[in-house]
Amino acid sequence: MSDIINLQATFIPNEGEFFRVKLALEIAIEQVVEEAGCIQYEITEEAEEKIVLTEQWASAADLAKHGNGIAVQDLNESLSALLAEPVKLVRS
Repeated sequence: MSDIINLQATFIPNEGEFFRVKLALEIAIEQVVEEAGCIQYEITEEAEEKIVLTEQWASAADLAKHGNGIAVQDLNESLSALLAEPVKLVRS
Protein backbone atom coordinates (compact mmCIF):
# COMPACT_ATOMS: atom_id res chain seq x y z
CA MET A 1 0.00 0.00 0.00
CA SER A 2 1.26 3.46 -0.90
CA ASP A 3 1.69 6.29 1.55
CA ILE A 4 -0.33 9.45 1.03
CA ILE A 5 1.79 12.36 -0.21
CA ASN A 6 1.15 15.84 1.27
CA LEU A 7 2.55 18.93 -0.43
CA GLN A 8 2.33 22.68 -0.16
CA ALA A 9 3.19 24.84 -3.14
CA THR A 10 3.82 28.54 -2.49
CA PHE A 11 3.41 31.02 -5.34
CA ILE A 12 4.83 34.56 -5.04
CA PRO A 13 3.14 36.77 -7.66
CA ASN A 14 4.91 39.68 -9.30
CA GLU A 15 3.59 43.01 -8.05
CA GLY A 16 0.13 43.58 -9.46
CA GLU A 17 -0.26 40.00 -10.73
CA PHE A 18 -2.05 38.40 -7.74
CA PHE A 19 -5.42 38.04 -9.46
CA ARG A 20 -3.92 36.60 -12.67
CA VAL A 21 -1.95 34.03 -10.65
CA LYS A 22 -5.03 33.11 -8.65
CA LEU A 23 -7.12 32.74 -11.81
CA ALA A 24 -4.49 30.47 -13.40
CA LEU A 25 -4.49 28.32 -10.25
CA GLU A 26 -8.29 28.15 -10.15
CA ILE A 27 -8.37 26.92 -13.76
CA ALA A 28 -5.76 24.27 -12.96
CA ILE A 29 -7.62 23.19 -9.82
CA GLU A 30 -10.74 22.44 -11.85
CA GLN A 31 -8.72 20.04 -14.01
CA VAL A 32 -6.48 18.50 -11.36
CA VAL A 33 -9.23 17.50 -8.91
CA GLU A 34 -10.43 15.08 -11.61
CA GLU A 35 -7.03 13.34 -11.86
CA ALA A 36 -6.61 9.82 -10.52
CA GLY A 37 -5.21 9.82 -7.00
CA CYS A 38 -5.96 13.47 -6.24
CA ILE A 39 -7.33 13.70 -2.71
CA GLN A 40 -6.89 17.46 -2.21
CA TYR A 41 -5.78 20.27 -4.49
CA GLU A 42 -6.92 23.66 -3.23
CA ILE A 43 -5.82 27.14 -2.29
CA THR A 44 -5.53 27.18 1.50
CA GLU A 45 -3.90 30.58 2.04
CA GLU A 46 -3.91 33.71 -0.03
CA ALA A 47 -2.69 37.27 0.30
CA GLU A 48 -1.39 39.80 -2.21
CA GLU A 49 2.17 38.61 -1.55
CA LYS A 50 1.62 34.84 -1.74
CA ILE A 51 -0.77 32.02 -2.53
CA VAL A 52 -0.44 28.60 -0.94
CA LEU A 53 -1.83 25.54 -2.70
CA THR A 54 -2.23 22.41 -0.57
CA GLU A 55 -2.04 19.08 -2.37
CA GLN A 56 -2.66 15.54 -1.21
CA TRP A 57 -2.04 12.52 -3.43
CA ALA A 58 -2.89 8.86 -2.89
CA SER A 59 0.57 7.71 -4.01
CA ALA A 60 3.93 8.82 -5.36
CA ALA A 61 2.93 7.31 -8.72
CA ASP A 62 -0.20 9.49 -8.85
CA LEU A 63 1.87 12.57 -7.98
CA ALA A 64 4.43 11.74 -10.67
CA LYS A 65 1.70 11.32 -13.27
CA HIS A 66 0.21 14.66 -12.19
CA GLY A 67 3.61 16.35 -12.46
CA ASN A 68 3.93 15.25 -16.07
CA GLY A 69 0.31 15.99 -16.96
CA ILE A 70 -1.19 18.61 -19.22
CA ALA A 71 -2.76 20.60 -16.35
CA VAL A 72 0.67 21.23 -14.80
CA GLN A 73 2.20 22.06 -18.19
CA ASP A 74 -0.59 24.56 -18.89
CA LEU A 75 -0.29 26.07 -15.41
CA ASN A 76 3.49 26.47 -15.71
CA GLU A 77 3.04 28.19 -19.06
CA SER A 78 0.34 30.49 -17.67
CA LEU A 79 2.51 31.45 -14.69
CA SER A 80 5.83 31.82 -16.52
CA ALA A 81 5.79 35.64 -16.52
CA LEU A 82 3.61 36.20 -13.46
CA LEU A 83 5.77 34.94 -10.59
CA ALA A 84 8.47 36.83 -8.72
CA GLU A 85 10.33 33.62 -7.90
CA PRO A 86 10.12 29.88 -8.64
CA VAL A 87 7.33 27.95 -6.95
CA LYS A 88 8.41 26.65 -3.54
CA LEU A 89 7.25 23.06 -3.07
CA VAL A 90 7.40 21.51 0.41
CA ARG A 91 6.53 17.92 1.17
CA SER A 92 5.03 17.47 4.63
